[in-house]
Amino acid sequence: MKNLTKKKKMGGKKSESNPCELVHVAYSKDRQLPVTPTSMSDQNYQQLDDLSVESRPKRILSDDSPEPVVDAEPFATYFDEKIPIPEDETHSWFSFRKLWAFTGPGFLMSIAYLDPGNIESDLQSGSVAGFKLLWVLLAATIIGLLLQRLAARLGVVTGLHLAEMCNRQYPKVPRIALWLMVELAIIGSDMQEVIGSAIALNLLSAGVIPLWGGVLITIIDTFFFLFLDKYGLRKLEAFFGFLITVMALTFGYEYIRVSPNQGELLKGMFFPYCKDCGAPQLEQAVGIVGAVIMPHNMYLHSALVKSRDINRANKKEVREANKYFFIESTIALFVSFLINVFVVAVFAESFYGKTNQEVFYECLNKSSPQSNLFPNNTDPLHVDIFKGGVVLGCFFGAPALYIWAVGILAAGQSSTMTGTYSGQFVMEGFLNLKWSRFARVFLTRSIAITPTLLVAIFKDVEHLTGMNDFLNVLQSLQLPFALIPVLTFTSLPSVMSDFANGIGWKIAGGILILVVCSINMYFVVVYVSALGHIAYYVGAAVLSVAYLCFVAYLTWQCLVALGLSFLQCGQTYNLGLTGCPELFILQNMEMENPTSPR
Repeated sequence: MKNLTKKKKMGGKKSESNPCELVHVAYSKDRQLPVTPTSMSDQNYQQLDDLSVESRPKRILSDDSPEPVVDAEPFATYFDEKIPIPEDETHSWFSFRKLWAFTGPGFLMSIAYLDPGNIESDLQSGSVAGFKLLWVLLAATIIGLLLQRLAARLGVVTGLHLAEMCNRQYPKVPRIALWLMVELAIIGSDMQEVIGSAIALNLLSAGVIPLWGGVLITIIDTFFFLFLDKYGLRKLEAFFGFLITVMALTFGYEYIRVSPNQGELLKGMFFPYCKDCGAPQLEQAVGIVGAVIMPHNMYLHSALVKSRDINRANKKEVREANKYFFIESTIALFVSFLINVFVVAVFAESFYGKTNQEVFYECLNKSSPQSNLFPNNTDPLHVDIFKGGVVLGCFFGAPALYIWAVGILAAGQSSTMTGTYSGQFVMEGFLNLKWSRFARVFLTRSIAITPTLLVAIFKDVEHLTGMNDFLNVLQSLQLPFALIPVLTFTSLPSVMSDFANGIGWKIAGGILILVVCSINMYFVVVYVSALGHIAYYVGAAVLSVAYLCFVAYLTWQCLVALGLSFLQCGQTYNLGLTGCPELFILQNMEMENPTSPR
C-alpha cells in the first residue's frame, strides 16, 4: 500500500506494473482488481472520460508506456454542470426531493416517443384499425421502458455512455460501422422532425409559409435552441418539460373535443386481440413498434444520466440512482403513452371506417381549401400528419386544426433538440471528436435538410409525408446496433460489477430484443416488397448479406457476454469482451466488505 502511494505521488516515474493493470482506481480508495494481461493496440482506447469532479485525476494510456499519464479532459458534453443529489435521511427508502433531483433525463428521453414519426403512426393506427391496436402501443411502450432501463444503468454504473463503451470494447472496423449505422438513424429521425415542423408551420400560416420555407426555418430555430443550455441544465430540462406540456394540452384538447368511446378504448388497450384484422392492420401494428423504439434513444439516455452527481465508488448511491432513474423514466413514458393514446383515440373515434368521399364532401361543405387532397372515391381514408390536421379542421372547426399544428410543431422542435444531443454524444463517444455544437449540428442538419428541401420544392406534401415510411424503415434497420450492444455490456460483470444483469434479465432482454428486431425486419420486408421493382430487390438482397453478417457478429459477442462460453474462440479476447474490460471503466465499485484488501 505504501509503495502504491509512493508511486502515485511520484507521478512521472515509471513502475514495473502490468500492462493490463487497472488504469483508474476508485478515487476514494486505492485498490487493484485482478485482470488478465493483454495490450491495447488502438489509440481510441487510450482516452478515458472525465470523472465529473475537478479534483480527481484525469488519465489516459500512453503509446510509449503502459503507465497512466495526466492529460486534459478528453470528452465534453452539453452538460457542463452536475446536478447535486440532496441528502434525505428521514426518508431512507423513497424521497420526493431526491426524485425531483433525478427528474429530467427520462423526460428528455421520452420525447423520442413523441416525435412526428410516432404521431403519424398513431393517427394511421387509429384511422385504419380503430381502437384495436392500443394494446400494441402499450406493449411497445413497456418494452421500450425495460430497454431504456438497461441503457440508463450502463451510464449510471460505469460513468460511460453507450457510444463510449462501444468505442472502448469493439475493434476498429465494427466500431466505425456502428457509428455509421447510428448516424443514419439520427439523420433519419432528424428528417422526420424537419418534415413535421415544416408541415406544422404550413398549417399554422394557412399555407402562407410554403413547405420549403418551413424546411428552411427549421435550420434557424435549431441553432437558436442550441444556446438554451447556456442558461443551466435545469432550465433546459424545464424547457423540454414545457414542450411536453404543450403536446399534452393540444392533443388532450383534441381528445376532449372528440370524446371517444371510453369502453372501446379500454377494451382495445387491455385485450390483445384484433378482430377482423388483415394485412393493413398488421402493418400498422408493426409500424407502431418500429416508431416507438428508436435506436439513437438508447445512446441518448445512457448519456443523459451522467448529468447527476453520483459517487460511483459507493454502491449504495449507485443503487439509489438506478432506482430513481427507473421511477422517473416510468413516469415520463407513462406521460408519453397518454399523449400517444390521445392521438390514436381521436382518429379511431372520428375517422375509422371513413372513406375519401365522405371526407371530401365534408371539407367541401366547410369551404376548406385543402378539400382536393381527398379523391372523390369510396377507398378507405388514408391520413398523415398534414391530412390529419386538415380533416380535424373540416370536422371540428378551424381551432382543432391550429391546435393540432401547435402540437406537431412542439413535437418536431423537441425531437430536433434531443436528436442534436444524440448526435453530439455519438460522435464524441465513437470518434473522440470534440466538435463545436455549431459544426456538429450544421453537418447533420445539412444532410437531413437537403433531400427534404428538394422534395418540398419539386414534389407535393404527399411525397414529403410519404418519406416518413422510408425513414421508419431506415430506423428499424438500425435497432440491432443499439439493443444488442446495450444488452452485451450490461451483462458483463467485468463492466457492471455487482450490477450486471442477472439470469432473468439476460433471458428477458434477449427475448425482447429478438422480438423487436424480428418485428422490425418484417416491417422492412413488407416495405421493400411493396416497391415492386427488380432492381430494388437485388439491391436489398446484397445489402442484406452484409447487414445480417454484422448483426450475427454482434449477436455472437452478446451470447458470449450472456454466459455461453462455449462460443468463445482462441482470439475472443481481442474483441474486448474477455480481455481487460476493467481498463475502460472510470470508477470501479467499492467492495462492501470493509475488511477486504485495498
